[in-house]
Amino acid sequence: MIKVMRKCSQKLLIIFLSVFAVNTWAINVIEGVRIWPAPENTRIVFDLSDAPKYSYFFLTNPNRLVIDFSNADNIVQLKNLAKNDSRIRTVRTSTSKTTGTTRIVLDLNDTFKEQIFPLPAAGPYGDRLVVDLYDKKRSVIASHKPKDNNRDIIIGIDAGHGGEDPGSISKTGIYEKKITLNIAKKLQATINAEKGMKAVMIRSGDYFVNLNRRTQIARQKEVDFLVSIHADAFNTSQPSGASVWIVNNSRAQSELSRWLVNRERNSELLGGGGELIKKTNDEHLAVFLADLTKDKSLEISDSMARNVITELAKVTKMHKKQPQNASLAVLKSSDIPSMLVETGFISNPYDFKNLMSSNHQKKLAKAVFSGIKKYFSQYPPEGSLYANTRSTEHKISRGESLSLVAQRYKVSVKSIKLANNLKSDMVKIGQTLTIPRVN
Repeated sequence: MIKVMRKCSQKLLIIFLSVFAVNTWAINVIEGVRIWPAPENTRIVFDLSDAPKYSYFFLTNPNRLVIDFSNADNIVQLKNLAKNDSRIRTVRTSTSKTTGTTRIVLDLNDTFKEQIFPLPAAGPYGDRLVVDLYDKKRSVIASHKPKDNNRDIIIGIDAGHGGEDPGSISKTGIYEKKITLNIAKKLQATINAEKGMKAVMIRSGDYFVNLNRRTQIARQKEVDFLVSIHADAFNTSQPSGASVWIVNNSRAQSELSRWLVNRERNSELLGGGGELIKKTNDEHLAVFLADLTKDKSLEISDSMARNVITELAKVTKMHKKQPQNASLAVLKSSDIPSMLVETGFISNPYDFKNLMSSNHQKKLAKAVFSGIKKYFSQYPPEGSLYANTRSTEHKISRGESLSLVAQRYKVSVKSIKLANNLKSDMVKIGQTLTIPRVN
């Protein structure tokens, strides 16, 4: 009996020692692996229990990326992680000659430019290792502006956040990035249904695009105007309503503007801002051109923002009834007129309910479009179809009525009222009316 007990004790001791031995080196754990395919790159994110110690190298024939995590263990099922990605065939483990090292192998379909960097815990995430695989031949974005006099007006639509950066998070766990993309897609459809306008998406899926790249894409696509869509949250549930923001290079003047600026910086960190970590100043995100260009861009942005606020007020409560100013990086490219639309607060129960409604999202998109259209109807870009069919002005003479003016220009009374924000059919002698263009 004593011999049996001794044997049992020895077995238990061996098991204990083996478990203890594993735990002494496995001080870090790979708790999750996420893959975010995007048009120009694929991002792989390793979620870890502690800051990663790692090394990596590439192999060819076949193409592979090998990452060694020192003093780490993996608890993630890797088998089907890459099934929706065109750049990575499989993600798997392999054996390293170094004791205590977990080796992760990415079997690749091609060779890529890489950017690999760790990220500290931030927001909903713990420590991470980020792997960006960029296509070596980045697709050249063709100009959307033909040289004839009938080109489309190009509107860039930036759906805020995406991928690693969830944006604000509701109490029920809904991410802002999903709401912004839904509204952006509805705005895209509305714009593309308008003859003489074309929408281009800065982000068309659930992936992260850093702030510098967003403005680069807008510039490459030669947009006439850039609108960034967001749905805000605050540290209390009281704030509600929509607001429209334009760039202000001076110091933020309000608590909410400071909140937005800090959130933008945090979002860049959440999304994996490798450049932001390496540099203490984010001014490299801004592209400043000549003062004349800058002043003209700000003038357009301000006018556009006021038009959009007028239209948004018809479909939702406004948090602010005038354009707000903040030094937001996504708006800083002074050669691109732009605005940021906060469509509501997901931290407010009433706003959140509306923002989750497809019908309300359509109303918001239509309001933003109406404000943009109103501006370009009055000030169409040279060489555009809008410029060739621009609206005209008519001064009311004695004996003229709104219906007579509508008949003369072959437009509806309703369209004239909308173009001039008229509440009734009454007009006064000497009053100047904008006659909307006819498609």
